[in-house]
Amino acid sequence: MYGTLDISTSGMIAQRIRLEVISANIANRDALLNPAGEFDPYRRREVMFAPGNPSATSPAARSMGVHVADIHINHDALRPKWEPGSPFDTDGDGYIMVPDIDPVTEQVNAMEALRAYEANVAAAQATKTMMAQALRLLA
Repeated sequence: MYGTLDISTSGMIAQRIRLEVISANIANRDALLNPAGEFDPYRRREVMFAPGNPSATSPAARSMGVHVADIHINHDALRPKWEPGSPFDTDGDGYIMVPDIDPVTEQVNAMEALRAYEANVAAAQATKTMMAQALRLLA
């Protein structure tokens, strides 16, 4: 009976995580140093979804919904930027590697995740309304 709500809830959780990763990408698009203070440009993260909900209690519920299977770090998401005199210019030609994060692309991804989250909220509300109507018919 609650399977439909579980599906919508798993979708909302997955999209929330996706929005958090997108926010981190935008916030770190100029980050060149790792937490230890060493030159290590931030790499773009991407959320990978998979079907099912491994945290569900019943076997039937585990086959429904969606979950975050992985947060992939794109190690190739760097681009050269001409910064002569930068302390991070290791080859002497004036270029350093910086994160290749496009804020417009990230904003579009955020809007898509937000719309998917809203769709899951609407589905959960419709499910709750149908359950309430069914209980009223039984009473």
